Amino acid sequence: MDDIIIVGAGIGGLTLGLALQAAGIPCRIFESVAEIRPIGVGINLLPHATAELAALGLEAALAQAAIATEDATFFNRFGQLIYREPLGRAAGYAHPQFSIHRGDLQMILVDAFRARAGHDRLMTSHHCLSVEQDASGVSVHFSGSPDGAGRSTIRGRAVIACDGINSAIRKQFFPGEGEPRYSGVNMWRGVTRWKPMLSGASMVRAGWLSNGKMVIYPIRRASDADGLQLINWVAEIETPVYRKRDWNRPGSIDDFIGAFADWHFDWLDVPAFIRAADSVLEFPMVDQDPLPRWSFGLVTLLGDAAHPMVPRGSNGAGQAILDARALASALLENRDPVAALVAYQRQRLEATTRIVLTNRSNPPDAILREVYQRTHDRPFAAIEDVISHEELVALSEGYKRIAGYSKDALRG
Repeated sequence: MDDIIIVGAGIGGLTLGLALQAAGIPCRIFESVAEIRPIGVGINLLPHATAELAALGLEAALAQAAIATEDATFFNRFGQLIYREPLGRAAGYAHPQFSIHRGDLQMILVDAFRARAGHDRLMTSHHCLSVEQDASGVSVHFSGSPDGAGRSTIRGRAVIACDGINSAIRKQFFPGEGEPRYSGVNMWRGVTRWKPMLSGASMVRAGWLSNGKMVIYPIRRASDADGLQLINWVAEIETPVYRKRDWNRPGSIDDFIGAFADWHFDWLDVPAFIRAADSVLEFPMVDQDPLPRWSFGLVTLLGDAAHPMVPRGSNGAGQAILDARALASALLENRDPVAALVAYQRQRLEATTRIVLTNRSNPPDAILREVYQRTHDRPFAAIEDVISHEELVALSEGYKRIAGYSKDALRG
């Protein structure tokens, strides 16, 4: 009854569990899947997020599994370099930027939580149906399977919805919200075993959405056996047709390879790289309009359940991690859980709203948009004739300030 109930064992829920455990606040995590397995593709952890995970004692484990990203590079679709900047420790941050397989990150968090809190504190096969609250606490109603069978009710001191963009608890409080907002961009995602490219720790953005954009970065270091890294890639194309979102939907290379058929760069044969993928998944780029509130008495939202954002700033997982830090601190500082959830919302809602809206209009790849529009999608003789170095820096640094990971913000 004294436990904080966390619904969802994704990045946000597990980080919150670890932060609460470190603060001496009892909690339990309830996950819908029967077995947590290392699935997914690549994600990035920016320095503000890795600082929080380092404070939880996880930096060594992350460094072992991830690539410490060294630089961001921007190219047009002709392979011409637009801009390069250092990232993470190479840019002078106190903490690295990590590129990592999402499954690797989740299992690091799972293993740490079970080791520190106990295996019985993470329960699987619990599908959240709804939540109720009264003067003495909350009741979370679960089923044991997707068809609603095997129902149970868990009592707790408060409940935190960390169950993603399809959150049952979010839908309970906002029943008329409707489907996620489609950005007009479809994504095909995959991982390919390939030789290291550029610095071997580069995050590459190339092209533009109108006729094809790629994001490419390594997420596991090269093996001794063949010298190949595991490299994550995303192909993004403006696509008017909305296909229902499903992270497990297989994608067909033939549906998008045409946009990249002539991308033969000095440092990468892009069509060959795509065709060498282990598998391809298809997913529409979606988000939701920011909510006016997250907290309702003893219930609040966190991560994608609170502020799903289009993945154009490498920032979704990081913001869930920052949510977890803020919420754990609020619960530690406020004996009244209702007051704690209000304090958490006050700290995080406005900040994440700005990021959701900026990811729609002016994310880091706005650099690519500016060059595309100014060159009319033609090769340039010199990038300085198209856009000044000062403008490029301003676009990059402006996003860092909004997203909360400028060096000045982290020093403060």
